[in-house]
Amino acid sequence: MDRRESERLLEVIRQARAAGEPAALATVVRVKGSAYRREGTRMFVRQNGTYECSLSGGCLEPTVAEAAARVIATGEPVIVSYDLADDSVWGLGIGCSGAVDVRIERLEDDAITHGWLTILERGDAAVLVTPLSGVSGRMIVGGVGVIGGLSDAGVEQEATGRARERLRAPYPASGPESIGGAEVFYEITMPPPDLVIFGAGHDAAPVAQLAWMLGFAVTVVDVREAFLAPDRFPGATLACAHFSQFADRVKPRAGAFMLVMNHHVERDQESLRFSLESDAVYVGVLGPRSRYEKLLAGLAAQGYAPDASAIARVHSPVGLSLGAETPHEVAVSILGEILAIRRGFAGGFLSGSVRSLHRPENRRLLASS
Repeated sequence: MDRRESERLLEVIRQARAAGEPAALATVVRVKGSAYRREGTRMFVRQNGTYECSLSGGCLEPTVAEAAARVIATGEPVIVSYDLADDSVWGLGIGCSGAVDVRIERLEDDAITHGWLTILERGDAAVLVTPLSGVSGRMIVGGVGVIGGLSDAGVEQEATGRARERLRAPYPASGPESIGGAEVFYEITMPPPDLVIFGAGHDAAPVAQLAWMLGFAVTVVDVREAFLAPDRFPGATLACAHFSQFADRVKPRAGAFMLVMNHHVERDQESLRFSLESDAVYVGVLGPRSRYEKLLAGLAAQGYAPDASAIARVHSPVGLSLGAETPHEVAVSILGEILAIRRGFAGGFLSGSVRSLHRPENRRLLASS
């Protein structure tokens, strides 16, 4: 789930608890073949059968809500399997070739649930480890600490180590694993990715707005305070800073995405320098390649020559080749490229592909982008 989905989930949970309303959470814990959503996707179900968020394109939700009503009544979690290819069951002509397992549990207020919701609220990196079979208990594995535990000490130790490996992976992903005679599900949450946009011109607004919708933590940087109006950049952090103040006022986390689009040679040049010296995994430079080369030449004249690893992170011209012309089309092009880079894919057309669209072997490392 991305940041916006998590925020919606947390909001409806708060509402249900304030009203004293019983509810359930449904989580996709296993996907085989083709399915609309991946492991870790969650859905909130009220006692009256209404729900928020989605596990599919709309075909599963009513059936999951029916099963959730029984879980709310009994308090016993269940795992329900749905074969989307079986039209004799669905009668909907869905045409999917996959199957999904959904774990449904009543929403409780125990220490682990409370701790996990707090982590989601803060946007911390952590793993919720939930047994699917063979052991009981539940635990949260963070960067340093562990909350809770499992009924088998050996499984708990192995699961803790594997959870930390998932957090360190280039592309952390939720999913099930077998450990001895047990099976556990790892649900991963990570901080939202940072996108720093240098420049608050008219074409920056749709980029910031679309990035926020996609779950990015957006920061817009410009020396012109009048351009940094909250109504132009809803949800974004606004930093009014001259490039001499970047080090003090712009604090991207490691792995950030940086976008240089000031439309001003000196500001773009210094924004590029700051981005290259940061731990950003992606530096996009708006404009033709010749303009980027001019910026590099200006930096070289000042005695600054970035190394090859820094240059490898630069994308110029920025974006996917869509023939984009309007600011909103350009925003789609830029965010399409950033999303592909973030997920480790090369972009391009899907037409003709017969492989799973989510397999790790389709991915490339950020360092090679």
